[in-house]
Amino acid sequence: MDNFELYNPVNLIFGKGEISKISSNIPSGAKVLLTYGGGSIKKNGIYDQVVAALKGVEVIEFSGIEANPQYSTLMKAVELSRAENINFILAVGGGSVIDGSKFISVATPLSGDAWGILTGEAKIESAIPLGTVLTLPATGSEMNSGAVVSRKEINEKLPFGNPLCFPKFSILDPTVVASLPRRQLVNGVVDAFVHTLEQYVTYPNNAPLQDRIAESILITLLEIGEDVINNPSDYNLASNLMWSATMALNGLISKGVPSDWGTHMIGHELTALFNIDHGQTLAIIGPNLYRTLFDSKKEKLAQLGRRVFSLEGSDEKVGLEAIDKLQEFFTTLGMKTKISELTDKAETAPEIIFERFTKRIWLNIGEKGLITPKLAKEIVEMSI
Repeated sequence: MDNFELYNPVNLIFGKGEISKISSNIPSGAKVLLTYGGGSIKKNGIYDQVVAALKGVEVIEFSGIEANPQYSTLMKAVELSRAENINFILAVGGGSVIDGSKFISVATPLSGDAWGILTGEAKIESAIPLGTVLTLPATGSEMNSGAVVSRKEINEKLPFGNPLCFPKFSILDPTVVASLPRRQLVNGVVDAFVHTLEQYVTYPNNAPLQDRIAESILITLLEIGEDVINNPSDYNLASNLMWSATMALNGLISKGVPSDWGTHMIGHELTALFNIDHGQTLAIIGPNLYRTLFDSKKEKLAQLGRRVFSLEGSDEKVGLEAIDKLQEFFTTLGMKTKISELTDKAETAPEIIFERFTKRIWLNIGEKGLITPKLAKEIVEMSI
């Protein structure tokens, strides 16, 4: 196991009716920027619960944060935050709203070009405190310090992270899952599943506890994934989906072990280019990335096959069958398996991916640095 530091200061508040605890977790005298998406929270009753919980608190609202939050939209929120002297942000939504709100929190006090937050050129020294009310289990953003922001004008989707972006608190009420559209639930299950794989399907590193925690998340998602999509009002199913998605990316299973993230980095490019759902890109790219890098990942793929899918045989046999099982699981949930099923421009993707990886100097991605621009291109070619 490698050396590591574990820091996660998020106060996680989990369970039915816990939205009522918002005001007791916001500092006295705070002026709150309430951020949310397209208005679904007003249809499912979450907005009313939040407003009731914020009674007596000065609130300024900002709505319209998109899936794959757009830089231009977030900059409008930054301008509002500065003009209103906001000193606390409450994000009510899924990963996109929370990610966008993290950007707002660090961009508001920034004196330079805010795009530098995404390119790494800006120095983040302060942030407006942030709290969240999670409405879509998927990204784990409610309990980590990372975020991803898009800029459609230049077809970019870039991640950033900073310890200042950890939410002060996050409220997770599983009853919100009941109102989610099927497409969002499918994306959420796949996103959480692949988050776990990115930190697990690498190479053995003498970390049996991390491995088994990761495996427990994967097994749980396999057991409940299809059921929760078909029965989102089942509180027990919803609870386990929500907690699994949070655990998949709150930093715990990545400590002391290598991580990959190649599937995500290629997937982000496909989303930026073709507006394909993030979870869908992961379902397409993940299995083909594992096939391409099979020799370097064979031991962990075989472990995945034996411990998660109960397969038997040699490492070679079990590892290859595990990849097929992954793809089968994604398909069972309703995911497409090819880029061409989602855009008529799929043939352009490999060369563009090669150019973008080269431009970003992403020359050695993955736990062993094996994903070059050329290899990324080959993985995308397999996925057309």
